[in-house]
Amino acid sequence: MEQKKIDTYFEGRLTEAKRQFERTVDCKHTEFDDLYPYMTEQPQFFWYKRYVAWQELLTVVKIAEDLNVEWKGLFLDKQASFLEGRVLDAKVLDNWYEEQENLETEPSKNE
Repeated sequence: MEQKKIDTYFEGRLTEAKRQFERTVDCKHTEFDDLYPYMTEQPQFFWYKRYVAWQELLTVVKIAEDLNVEWKGLFLDKQASFLEGRVLDAKVLDNWYEEQENLETEPSKNE
């Protein structure tokens, strides 16, 4: 396969994996919910599906790196840093979106 086709393929895979992870961060429906519909009532399921989506994203990033496909341009710098760190923790979930950080650092209009 020529490099351009590989790049295009992995850009699509990365975009889809990122979208799935972001849907889990937002507690929205994902493909994973369809696989285990009986689990959606369990509180632990939301954490479990976040870890599954995170692992999928890390796997696609790792394969892209192995094939010398540039992946960082599809993510904010902070998000790329989280992916390089590989550990999914509350910091990743709390700070994945740049907008959340901007809201926290802006002074209150009530002050």
